[in-house]
Amino acid sequence: MRTDQILTRLERVFARLDREPERPAHLQTPQMSRHRVVLLGSTLAFYLAIVVAVLTTSWLVRLDWQIMFFRPYEQWPQLHAFLDYLVVLGQRGPTAVMVAAWLGWRSWRQHTLRPLITLGVALLLLNVTVGSVKLGLGRLGPHYATEIGSAELFAGGDIFPSGHTANAVVTWGILAYLASTVVTRRVLSVVSAVVSLSVGATTVYLGTHWVSDVLLGWSAGLLIMLALPWFEPLIARTEAYVFDLRELLRRRAETGRMPAPVVSALTPLLSAGGKWQLKPVAAAAEGPSAAPSPATPAGAGTGHAPAHRSVVHPANRPHLIRSERTPVTPVGSRRPAHTAHTERAGTRGTAARPVAGG
Repeated sequence: MRTDQILTRLERVFARLDREPERPAHLQTPQMSRHRVVLLGSTLAFYLAIVVAVLTTSWLVRLDWQIMFFRPYEQWPQLHAFLDYLVVLGQRGPTAVMVAAWLGWRSWRQHTLRPLITLGVALLLLNVTVGSVKLGLGRLGPHYATEIGSAELFAGGDIFPSGHTANAVVTWGILAYLASTVVTRRVLSVVSAVVSLSVGATTVYLGTHWVSDVLLGWSAGLLIMLALPWFEPLIARTEAYVFDLRELLRRRAETGRMPAPVVSALTPLLSAGGKWQLKPVAAAAEGPSAAPSPATPAGAGTGHAPAHRSVVHPANRPHLIRSERTPVTPVGSRRPAHTAHTERAGTRGTAARPVAGG
């Protein structure tokens, strides 16, 4: 595929994103208000209190063991099949794909990359903060516990805090954070809270997490959501960088200096599917049936010269104008001999040369 074709298709992908966002004017980007700072501080204090309670093997660890011996999955076995599906709402892969698909459509409609970048920043913070604490404390789960009454810390586990719970808070909470209206934001906040609470309680029911794991997972996810306004400048700079990079690639493609690895990487993305295929101008005006088949020459088997194919040139881009040539079939030119040539031949007493020669 030629560089100018790659550039044209890349411009079509970004065409809508170049326009002004269509988000309501009255909705402001969430700011780090005093109320949010107070909530952030309270949640951080609760987070640290849970960690200390587990490290000191306090009453919270005893509660963990009591619920583990109670075995909720044996008390209410009729709920097991349903809750096995409900807990998927806290798994990283399926939830990230569903939410990313929705936010991708939002980005396309609102002509901005902010929803997708915000999701990426939130998931990155989740992986770093929750993952580091999991690996650092190394707590074993209820099914792998070895000593009754022990906190099971530093034993090579990875379940404290609960990743399912923290992921449910962040993944579904990001929808409320990016809501387009105030009412929608409040409704989605309630929905995300119910989903995250349900996922956390389900992990305790299934016996895959201690109660303290779920409490720390809730607070870990809430800390990320409350701290997101601090990352809004970074999100804005990242969005600007993506568009600047697009402009750089466009200029390099215009001058023929685009690196070969970039061209090879963009070709599968921009050539996938038929909706981005370039069509001749004449064929687009007359309809799909008027476009000639690329496998058969336009003039094959008809006795007529093949019609010139219309070429689509990218806007505001210089191109060379090729001189017209007389279409020639295998049996010679179909253009009649010029009258002046015939007259001059007659005055010299010489017969006109046959068109086909010989």
